[in-house]
Amino acid sequence: MFNLLMFNVDWSAGRVIVPLARIFEYTEEYINAQFRDDSNNLILDRLITLPCLFCEEGISDEIAYVGQINRARIIGRDLALEITFDTEVPPLKNCIMYKNRAQLDMHHEFEFSRNHWAIKDVDLYRFLLRTVRPRRQRPTVFDIPEHESIEPTLASAMMPFDADFDVVYSSIQEATDSVGLRCRRADDIWENPAIIQDVVSLIDRSRIVVCDCTGRNPNVFYEIGIAHTLGRDVILITQNEHDIPFDLRHLRYIRYLNNHEGREKLKESLVNRMQTLLGH
Repeated sequence: MFNLLMFNVDWSAGRVIVPLARIFEYTEEYINAQFRDDSNNLILDRLITLPCLFCEEGISDEIAYVGQINRARIIGRDLALEITFDTEVPPLKNCIMYKNRAQLDMHHEFEFSRNHWAIKDVDLYRFLLRTVRPRRQRPTVFDIPEHESIEPTLASAMMPFDADFDVVYSSIQEATDSVGLRCRRADDIWENPAIIQDVVSLIDRSRIVVCDCTGRNPNVFYEIGIAHTLGRDVILITQNEHDIPFDLRHLRYIRYLNNHEGREKLKESLVNRMQTLLGH
């Protein structure tokens, strides 16, 4: 069984209020009876042991989350809930649930357009594993985990392994420090026998990837492609605008001069761009 909570609230806040009168709508009576005592009172301690699907109304790109209720209290005619999301399960879209609504026992059309709390006699995690949770197509040249795990405070810098770029890397690090991130390059780590694996793993874990196109380094271009394919936020920088590949010139990039004043301006531009990406 699982709790289906369909309310237009800010689930990401972790604390929400939902109306008590909407509980057990679209719920079979035999299920309802399992969560009420002889006086018809809710057995909250039993109810909150079930996994939960936290949703907003709609049948398109609305985001839903899988998680659990950590605490529930009755306050007048409402229920005050403290919730957390299961970080191992990616957010879902309502359109996916709508397409597979029969498997979720959501047979009533109004379930996607009415605030309510239902209990479904369905194994939620089995449904997710079989139907929703996508598996990555696995590359053969390097390895990536089946499911991504981004470190929210990690940034990475992709640039030629050349001493001339060390001062540029220092400027990137100063910029990331200013916005609460830590920046690493692949040559900072040695976790795998093959350097390409370290590079890919670093990109895959990064919240933001800064790529220096200066000199049209083929390794950097390859790494940009990996970062874009993995869906990372990529910031392109260059000392020469002609070094930006033709296929990427529609994207914004930061041009800088490799002197003290130029690197200071680069740092300022990076801070502004990263604050935008991070929502600061």
